[in-house]
Amino acid sequence: MKNVLKLTGLLLFSMVFAVSCSEDDGENSNSETYNTTFKITDAPIDNANVSAVFVTVTDVKLDGKSLEGFTATTIELSALVNGKTQTLGNLDLTSKTYSSLELVLDYEKDVQGNAPGCYVQMANGEKQKLESSANSIKINDSFEVVAATANTIIIDFDLRKSVVESEASTAGQLTFATAAELGNAIRTVNEEATGTIKGSVDKGQDNSDKIIVYAYKKGTFNAETETQGSGSSNVTFANAVTSAEVSGLTNAYSLNFVEEGEYELVFVGYNENQNSGNVELAAILEAESSTGLNLGALSLTSALQLNVNVTITGSK
Repeated sequence: MKNVLKLTGLLLFSMVFAVSCSEDDGENSNSETYNTTFKITDAPIDNANVSAVFVTVTDVKLDGKSLEGFTATTIELSALVNGKTQTLGNLDLTSKTYSSLELVLDYEKDVQGNAPGCYVQMANGEKQKLESSANSIKINDSFEVVAATANTIIIDFDLRKSVVESEASTAGQLTFATAAELGNAIRTVNEEATGTIKGSVDKGQDNSDKIIVYAYKKGTFNAETETQGSGSSNVTFANAVTSAEVSGLTNAYSLNFVEEGEYELVFVGYNENQNSGNVELAAILEAESSTGLNLGALSLTSALQLNVNVTITGSK
């Protein structure tokens, strides 16, 4: 009987010890951190009168904690297109989903002490101050840090959605969109989970001054609502995930840091208003893939570069 009791006690001790070790291992796993770098990029603005856009960022916070290695900087956002990025700083983070990233801006002065801190540089040399009702932008998007040696989080500051024409000022005066719209105009994504859609455009008989290509989640594009504009700032094509300008000698475009999934591409022609200098929507263009791809159902996986060359065949 004594031997049975001893054996039972030994088994119970072993089970408790095993559970305890398992819990300890779980805690260690959950608390393990991974170096995470934050970089900023931009989707282009569609105003022909704008030569550059600058923002002064004084702090970048995640869950209220500032990025390590970050110092206040004035960034020329308009130069960070077609996959170009600027590193902001880094944090050691546990692997999970985050949704509380915040950019703190200085609207009054840049890092050199010159006014203003956030502004649009117009083609004629004029500076137009950009400001919002809040001194920070709370980004309404989430990203995931994965259990890997290193993570790179891309902050995509979409100028087309965030810098708009002011209705309260003189014609042509630009300003930031509302605080809520700014939060929605910026997306965050782990670079590891993204790919690139790029290609060239044969314009055929199209004579648009400019062509912009928009990437939408498959089945989400509605021509009527997207061309009318939405929100207080009347942003057109507001639901596009990202966009790129067709440019250069080869009429090339590049949609960068696109999360894996299924997408549809929409090509839109714009003409420049000779009086205001602004570009105005001319037509949604008909396009065909040169290699037979379905432009309404493109499948993109991470780390993939999907080449989509198209020919413009008309307008809708």
